[in-house]
Amino acid sequence: MAFSTRFLVTVFAIILFISPPSAGAITCSDVFKSLSPCINYLKTGNGPPPGPCCKGASTLASAAKSRADKQTACGCLKTAANSIRPKPGLAKSLPGKCEVSLSFEVSPSVDCSK
Repeated sequence: MAFSTRFLVTVFAIILFISPPSAGAITCSDVFKSLSPCINYLKTGNGPPPGPCCKGASTLASAAKSRADKQTACGCLKTAANSIRPKPGLAKSLPGKCEVSLSFEVSPSVDCSK
């Protein structure tokens, strides 16, 4: 259970870290609103993630531009992930399925402070 929730946090943290720096302020409400369409898919889905999930991930990546925004979003996800039990394989494949290119491997060991 703990591994799965950490994995979900990691996937979304990585999505956050791919956007360029800029000013702004993100809240947990913003994070939850953007990623709520992904929850059912990550828990039970197969095939491609729903369009609203990928759109939400993209919206969040665009909104969380500064380092502080990314750290806040990551912390929000850690808090929310305690109640979510995603399938690790679905979480790992989400960036690719949403056509988000990453230059590093998705890992549950992402440190939100960096």
